[in-house]
Amino acid sequence: MTRNFAAAAVAVGLGIVLGGCSVTIPTDPDGTLDELRGGVVRAGASVNPPWTDAEAGAPSGAEVDLVEDFAETLDAQVEWTVAGEEELVAEMERGELDVLVGGLTATSPWADKVALTYPYLTTTGPEGEKELHVMAVPSGENALMTALERFLLDQEVQQP
Repeated sequence: MTRNFAAAAVAVGLGIVLGGCSVTIPTDPDGTLDELRGGVVRAGASVNPPWTDAEAGAPSGAEVDLVEDFAETLDAQVEWTVAGEEELVAEMERGELDVLVGGLTATSPWADKVALTYPYLTTTGPEGEKELHVMAVPSGENALMTALERFLLDQEVQQP
């Protein structure tokens, strides 16, 4: 009887201790999602029509619209940087970008440098291959990743 009582006491104690930790999962080590709420989403766009384009420096395209709509759900504005993928990935690694778009696919060579979302759209490539479209966020920022993926899954994205 005392062994069962001791086990129950330990279980209750652990429950109290762990419950008081107020750990939220998923979490962002850098607090990115919390900073974006009511603030600014720093987004990078690599030109890749029809997904992303930039005429007179202003980004446009299907993925630009998606990022703008995602920012609205956070009550945030979007600040765009238009450049090549390599430069944008480097900026993301330095913590200067929150989201990166440009017609990226799940086979992106940047997957070891940034975190790629779950594919939100499947298209057919120029040679008939399946292309799974993704966006990129900083590695480890799991709450941001989850929020963006939930947003993307709720959209009815069509091939532009």
